[in-house]
Amino acid sequence: MKILCIDHIGIAANSINESADFYTGALGLKMTGTEEVAEQKVRTAFLPTGESELEILESTDPEGPIAKYIAKNGAGIQHIALRVDNLEGALDELKAKGVRLIDEKPRRGAGGAMIAFIHPKATGGVLLELCQRD
Repeated sequence: MKILCIDHIGIAANSINESADFYTGALGLKMTGTEEVAEQKVRTAFLPTGESELEILESTDPEGPIAKYIAKNGAGIQHIALRVDNLEGALDELKAKGVRLIDEKPRRGAGGAMIAFIHPKATGGVLLELCQRD
């Protein structure tokens, strides 16, 4: 498995617009638009920061994973995404090492990326997303 970079940091927010106000107003970042990922019950917005991005995540459903995360932990950093060169190969390698995964197969994420999550119990409490962008 080859990790290319930190792709993005996911930030759970009650409101994309309210959260983005800080990043665009105080820090001068530009929001590249929003996207709804219906399968994940989330609306996302990306703010590029050079090679990486901040991803603001807003739940579209009170039973969605982001709403549940915020109810349990409050708003804030929800995950760190690492870009890999071959997502399927990375998952196969992790499975062979006995690493606990949330996703054993890649699925479509925001921005057209293929994604898969590693369970926080395998990482010492950090939700890691692996992603591949073509």
